[in-house]
Amino acid sequence: MDKQTEFVLRAIEERDVRFVRMWFTDVLGFLKSVAIAPAELEGAFAEGMGFDGSAVEGFARVYESDMIAHPDPSTFQILPWRDSSPATARMFCDISMPDGSPSYADPRYVLKRALGKAADLGFTFYTHPEVEFYLFKDPLLASVTPTPVDHSGYFDHTPQSTGSDFRRKAITMLEQMGISVEFSHHEAGPGQQEIDLRYADALSTADNIMTFRVVVKEVALSQGIHASFMPKPATDWPGSAMHTHMSLFEGDNNAFYDAGAENHLSKVGRHFIAGLLRHAAEITAVTNQWVNSYKRLAGGGEAPSYICWGRNNRSALVRVPMYKPNKGSSARVELRSIDSAANPYLAFALTLAAGLAGIQGEYELPDGAEDDVWSLTERERKALGIEPLPRNLDEAIRAMEGSELVAETLGDHVFDFFLRNKRAEFAEYRRQVTPQELERLLPVL
Repeated sequence: MDKQTEFVLRAIEERDVRFVRMWFTDVLGFLKSVAIAPAELEGAFAEGMGFDGSAVEGFARVYESDMIAHPDPSTFQILPWRDSSPATARMFCDISMPDGSPSYADPRYVLKRALGKAADLGFTFYTHPEVEFYLFKDPLLASVTPTPVDHSGYFDHTPQSTGSDFRRKAITMLEQMGISVEFSHHEAGPGQQEIDLRYADALSTADNIMTFRVVVKEVALSQGIHASFMPKPATDWPGSAMHTHMSLFEGDNNAFYDAGAENHLSKVGRHFIAGLLRHAAEITAVTNQWVNSYKRLAGGGEAPSYICWGRNNRSALVRVPMYKPNKGSSARVELRSIDSAANPYLAFALTLAAGLAGIQGEYELPDGAEDDVWSLTERERKALGIEPLPRNLDEAIRAMEGSELVAETLGDHVFDFFLRNKRAEFAEYRRQVTPQELERLLPVL
């Protein structure tokens, strides 16, 4: 038995833990949970815990339904929103088949595979997400526009506001679970919040994002309000993004930093950005996986709609932030398309794969866009070689269908299920008659 497993078993006894929740994520990024008694935990560490994979979105067909969940002891944490005595804890699980082989349907394994390829090239992948979401007063009903908890704006400080009280409690809870928070503030939309998680390796960050969503919803409910990560909950409000800063390290050295290069951005960094740009359309169905995601991308403002990069240009898809001079560790790129409702395991796996393809293929980085890309005419964008991102889920699916990079990174099982599921979602969406159509057309036609 390794030291981490021993630590977990001892902590369960010392902290009076009566319920241990096994967490894992389905292909669409929804969290799954099953609680076991502490007496069963030693067996779960040794042999895993069986469950019916055919009942989980995208996991298995009925005739191959048996799957095993293996708790990862390094992810053990007490859940601070439950009673402290008796306590409840959680661990993330890796999923395997009965013969012990990893499940190709497990999003966590998809990311581990991608990180393994980076490691073979000598790289560690770090990410730092800025997670946006909305807080609403009333229950989230499909038939009405929800009421935001406030009408404040970007960076507004409102004494004794619901949002600041909420952020304080949520951040305290996240840090109790070992998740470090870097910044938090009110965002531009009414009731919209942003909490930025500190840099970590991509697997830890993906686990942290899944935990973050649970904490945010639990804290909101405890305060009599409701949280939503929907990318665009109202036509006239800004969407909720998950801008993600990313960098590759070779040991202790940031591979994106070159003291002698323009903007201190190394060849590796330039090739990585070129990979993100070349494969951007192919990976968008995963980074922006809901029909609603494209309402955010079509909304203008700081949401990217075009495939370009820029230095400090917030209308670009990829931004190279200004960082502290001579501090190589902070060199990074920021991908601005990902939204807060993405499956972080699959999104990080594909952004890494696109960047590595750029490095291995030595893709040439086009000139940066320093203008507001939204303000350019279609002809000006064409002259600059700036292509649009997919404008709806159907276009994104079509771009993904022909992508060898996405198929190889996700694996055949996840690739096929994801496309099937998203085609069905878009087909259902196309059949809907919207309030806007009724409002404009019913009186005049």
